[in-house]
Amino acid sequence: MSRFFGKFSQGRFFLLTWLGLFMVAQTAIAGENPPPPSGELKAAGESQTVDDPLESINRFTSSFNFMVRGVVIDPLVDGYQAITPAPVQEAVSNAVSNISEPLTIGSSLLQGDAENTSTAAKRFIINTTIGLGGTQDPATEMGLEQRKEDLGQAFGSGGMNPGPHIVLPIIGPSNLRDAAGDVIIAIVNPLPLAAKAASGGVSYSNNQDDIKSLSAGALDPYVVERDSYEQNRRYEVNNGVVPLMDFPQFAEDEEEKKNTR
Repeated sequence: MSRFFGKFSQGRFFLLTWLGLFMVAQTAIAGENPPPPSGELKAAGESQTVDDPLESINRFTSSFNFMVRGVVIDPLVDGYQAITPAPVQEAVSNAVSNISEPLTIGSSLLQGDAENTSTAAKRFIINTTIGLGGTQDPATEMGLEQRKEDLGQAFGSGGMNPGPHIVLPIIGPSNLRDAAGDVIIAIVNPLPLAAKAASGGVSYSNNQDDIKSLSAGALDPYVVERDSYEQNRRYEVNNGVVPLMDFPQFAEDEEEKKNTR
């Protein structure tokens, strides 16, 4: 048993070292390609600029992930959905979601969000006890809606920029800020990170068709995946509050205002 944990710790050390060196390299390259000023937008109708100095590497990793998804992950998900009854799938989804609540509690606390800290704590207690180990979700029926938080969101709410976009093998799209948060979690306690990974797997299983259709008809699936991730993370950091853009006034608008006076 001690030999097993020794090998586990050694593997975890190498994984964290690899992620650390990977992010240091990305930071160094990003220094040669500084990101645009915060809030800078592309032309009207386009998405906010994404800092992607490692696009060539990211594209290679993304292509690898697409291949693994098609050859390994999708068949496994299809098999799981085919042989697992819907109530069991729902119970697994609930249990994985419940395990992520302690991470939400800590991340919300770091943001000074007392309301969501309290909600997540109540959800975890209720679903772990009344909800039979989290396999059921009576907390939502009681009006305690879940809002997941993690360290990346906590860092973002504190004003930290996302940094360079990163595509991790198997895991998928991320950025320097979110990956750094995951590394810190893994060092302190790997269980929340494992719960987050499991939650991502369950989420993919539940939304497999939508995710595949998102990039299926795209001229550049990599850009769709990258921009979707970064936009969704901005949405989550702002807790669903999307800032309104200030559009320029045109000559016709000014003339109309004069005529109505």
